[in-house]
Amino acid sequence: MEVIIIIALLALTWLIWQLAKAKQFNKFKKLIELELKPKVIAHILNDLQESSCDTYPNNQAHQDATVYFWTQYKSRILQAALRREIIDEQWLKNTGNLKNCQHLFHVEQQYLL
Repeated sequence: MEVIIIIALLALTWLIWQLAKAKQFNKFKKLIELELKPKVIAHILNDLQESSCDTYPNNQAHQDATVYFWTQYKSRILQAALRREIIDEQWLKNTGNLKNCQHLFHVEQQYLL
């Protein structure tokens, strides 16, 4: 009887720990959406305007398609932020989100480039 109670308490503790980790991961995804996404969009639009020429005019449809492609998934937003050096690995470590980043890349690996 006591063994069952100990196992139940351990299972409950593990579930609470998993809930805390899930909340932290969801908070990280919200951080990507609210803080990184606008910066990535601004950087993409700036790059497209700078690289515009007669051959590749980068019209509004092209800009919209590029922004949609890079902001469709959280992993792509994060990937674009890392590629464009908006954030770096040190930022992920300092904010405590390195494991969340690795987990997001694993979960959404089919959307990465």
